[in-house]
Amino acid sequence: MSDAEIIQLGSHGRPGRGSRSAPSAAARGLAPGAAQQARRGVTPPPAEPVAEAPDTEFPPSRPAAGKQGVRPQSRKSPQKGPGKPSSADSAPAPGSDQAPSRTTAPKEAPGQSDPTAASVDQSDPTAASVGQSDPTADATGESQVPPAIDLGALLSEFASTASLALQALRSAPVEQLRQFAVDPLRGVLGLAEMLGVNWQESLEEIVEFARSRLRGDYSIDEFGFDPEFTTKVFLPLLRPLVQNWFRVEVRGLENIPETGSALLVSNHAGTMPLDGMVLHTVVFDEMARHVRMLGADLIFSTPYAHDLARKTGTTLACQEDAERLLASDQLVAVFPEGFKGLGKPYADRYKLQRFGRGGFVSAAVRAQVPIIPVSIVGSEEIYPLISGLPTLARALGIPYFPVTPLFPWLGALGLIPLPSKWIIQFGEAIATDELPPGAADDPMVVFNVTDQVRETIQHTLYALLMQRRSAFF
Repeated sequence: MSDAEIIQLGSHGRPGRGSRSAPSAAARGLAPGAAQQARRGVTPPPAEPVAEAPDTEFPPSRPAAGKQGVRPQSRKSPQKGPGKPSSADSAPAPGSDQAPSRTTAPKEAPGQSDPTAASVDQSDPTAASVGQSDPTADATGESQVPPAIDLGALLSEFASTASLALQALRSAPVEQLRQFAVDPLRGVLGLAEMLGVNWQESLEEIVEFARSRLRGDYSIDEFGFDPEFTTKVFLPLLRPLVQNWFRVEVRGLENIPETGSALLVSNHAGTMPLDGMVLHTVVFDEMARHVRMLGADLIFSTPYAHDLARKTGTTLACQEDAERLLASDQLVAVFPEGFKGLGKPYADRYKLQRFGRGGFVSAAVRAQVPIIPVSIVGSEEIYPLISGLPTLARALGIPYFPVTPLFPWLGALGLIPLPSKWIIQFGEAIATDELPPGAADDPMVVFNVTDQVRETIQHTLYALLMQRRSAFF
């Protein structure tokens, strides 16, 4: 058995004899350093024979440089000296069957470490074991020492970043943020003023007014109209939309009486009932008179909407309420098309729908007040209606479910109206006090007056459309 050949596993090429202290000649060719030198065309220096000490042992696996607390050394090869062979000493002598180990040292005693293990030459690529790579090596295979962390520089950089953050916080509106926390009502009203809302009174008066409303310390008329709230809060909120967004142009305002009652009859369009609020705003700003709207049943069955509608002067569109308002010297506005005009598709824009049975005419004739046709151009373009989804609308219990180019695809952003250019034309008044007694109960008289009002509004709409250059300019 002592004469048997020992061939290390994984070797290839010509087999050679090995011993317990050195691998075979074929196995020595598997070292990564030899392969890397061959690929780079580096010719190893000639080997120098080294006397083998008795009872030596070849280390099975040499740790890679920089690991296990080994301190990397200079990349220059150390000078030769007694007892310190160079990296070329590891090459076998020509013609020898047994290759000496790279470093020779006496056999370690248990619990003692090899002092030569820490002095591994960093320039020797064979220092790493087979199949392992040095994570600190660069592209050329040479180890790079990572730079040490400068704690002082790190703290200085952190301090400069914190200083910049504090400067940014100083420029923030801290007082306004604090105002929101201390007094949310004052903060909201102040924010509205920053966004362009022009309060008629000072901010202090508006805050005190809003608090009085929250306490219930205010008065309303028999229809629930709160003129102080409408004048001080509702209309100022609408003015930026009317003046800056829609840029409303008013014509024929001299046809509205400065005193006494009158019935304003207007076309209705735009998917959302913004035209009534715009009409109220422009009439009050020009004449200081409130317009009392006649609204549909759906407004007063919708949560929160019915309270706002009542406080801003809207009442139910019925014969009794219309006659009571006209008898009390009020400007009353009605939209006879109703939801048929409000929810008509964009392809039918500015084409008036049926005006119903003419109940508004009966109320005006009975009260003997003038009827003023109102034509509004620009409301059709704020929400171009593509479809009303009637099946879904019936399931939800609403007249139509609006589908526009922006809604519901963009969510809440789709509710922003397009900035179309509006023109509101007030036509010449149609007198009713010259009609014979009992004309309000005559269906033919009511039908003729209704048709006259409708034709006047339709022809005026066509004339305004011919005059305007663009829907947005």
